[in-house]
Amino acid sequence: MVKAGMRVGTWALVAAVAAAAPAAAQELSDKSVKTFMEYAWQMVPAQFTKPDGKTVQIDKKKKDEVVVPVDMAKEIIRVGRVSAHAQICELKEDQYLNYNSLMRREQDKKKWSDQQLIYINMLHLTTVMLLTGNIRLVEKDGDKEVVVEDSKKAPPTCTAEQKTKVKELIASYVAAGPKLNLNPAAATGATGSTQPAAAPAAAPAPAEKKK
Repeated sequence: MVKAGMRVGTWALVAAVAAAAPAAAQELSDKSVKTFMEYAWQMVPAQFTKPDGKTVQIDKKKKDEVVVPVDMAKEIIRVGRVSAHAQICELKEDQYLNYNSLMRREQDKKKWSDQQLIYINMLHLTTVMLLTGNIRLVEKDGDKEVVVEDSKKAPPTCTAEQKTKVKELIASYVAAGPKLNLNPAAATGATGSTQPAAAPAAAPAPAEKKK
């Protein structure tokens, strides 16, 4: 369940990741990756409506059929970290292209179900929110809930050098992937949204994305 809150405490995992440089080389431990994966699973909706009107049902009791392998999750988190740094550096177009390149790659593999593609989307979004927003996982009566909260802390800063590095990383990543017939100018911080919704043909995307 995803619910709104007032303010979140400081989490060691979040702090460690947020402090990391945008370079993609920094690896997370399997334990940290699984924590990210659990956060993302809690944010996956039980029902998702695609742009074409098709409704995808997700059985929250069948987690193993929806989540992706750890190795794949590491790649999604790696891309999500770069998207987060793009958001911090106010590189909306680059962030949009980075996200869509990830989703196009995974769609083109023809190996993931609709439910798994939604999970991939949510894992990317969760990674972005962990670095730029606030999420915490709490237990209530044995049930886990992801609490999304507005931060009152000053937002992270981005130097000119970091901004250049992020642009280079994304340009290289997008160039190495499938061609995207997208208009990045239409991006409105999709990966930074807190709600899932339908996206362009490239992939599922958060609800607050506007065309």
